[in-house]
Amino acid sequence: MDEVKQIDRPAAASGYDTDFYTWALDQAARIRALAVPGLDVENVAEEIESLGRREKSELSSRFRVVLVHLLKWQFQPERRGVSWITTIDEQRIRIDDVLRASPSLRRTVPDVIAKSYRLAVKRAALETDLPGSTFPASCPWTPEQIIDEDWMPPD
Repeated sequence: MDEVKQIDRPAAASGYDTDFYTWALDQAARIRALAVPGLDVENVAEEIESLGRREKSELSSRFRVVLVHLLKWQFQPERRGVSWITTIDEQRIRIDDVLRASPSLRRTVPDVIAKSYRLAVKRAALETDLPGSTFPASCPWTPEQIIDEDWMPPD
């Protein structure tokens, strides 16, 4: 039976534990630079990259949900309820989790919010039966407000 060579995992310097998104992209690039017989380099690299992209997609999804609920909170005050607050709180916690696991994604937050906001307006319009034109054309809140656990839109 062939002996499997154990590869030691590098110390925290690898970035795996400090910034998963950047680590995944870096590892994919490193794999692509390898020339190992029998290793399906391109597909292995693509799979690792996709793990990093999932982090960004998760961030986008979480922002979209919190933005929908913040819009509903501001533009349908008569329907406010505990479920909206718990959804907003949960999404803020999940956004924080993603940003802690992949701090390099912080630089993408403004762009992620801008893209998520457009979709959030469509969803909020559907859920509230209000015309899309009811909502501001661009996100009226700062990233800091959106993720601040104590902030809610004004009445």
